Amino acid sequence: MVFSNIDRTLLERCLERQPGAWNEFVDRFMGLVVHVINHTATIRSIRVSQQDKDDLAAEVFLGFINNDFAVLRHFRGQSSLATYLAVVARRIVVREILRRKAASTNDSQAAAALHTAADPQPAAEQIFSDRDQVERLLSELEGAEADVVRQYHLEGKSYYEISMATGIPENSIGPTLSRAREKLRQAGIDTAAN
Repeated sequence: MVFSNIDRTLLERCLERQPGAWNEFVDRFMGLVVHVINHTATIRSIRVSQQDKDDLAAEVFLGFINNDFAVLRHFRGQSSLATYLAVVARRIVVREILRRKAASTNDSQAAAALHTAADPQPAAEQIFSDRDQVERLLSELEGAEADVVRQYHLEGKSYYEISMATGIPENSIGPTLSRAREKLRQAGIDTAAN
């Protein structure tokens, strides 16, 4: 899909700060941003409340306008505007999720300790939430799978960034992650049982 005239005009109007342009921009791309939030949360096995979704959407749109619309000014029209915004939105959402996760690590570690005492086999999502355990379980994987899991779950990289770093086609990153996650879940269950 190419950069449409409708998007070009809307982008120019936003950058020129014409009245109503930003509201139209938000209306046009809100669905895309919400989709990115939902998809990112789903593939990372994270539950987000409606309040979290609203907060993340606000962070994304603030990211678009920060530094005098720097994100929008950097768009070169080499793809559709929606594709460009989806990539930027995903980076912002991942960064914000990781920031929130780091901020709540102390609280969640205490809660996880209490939960583990009550349940000797924690869910795979709990295993994935502990960086040390993820790194230990990465030893169960080899080569490209380990690289992809490390870059995605620990470094927060996008499929595109992982593809560029590993040479794996971008459309193969998702299936590689799925296979690796299944191996990690199996290893995590076995590890938790021991």
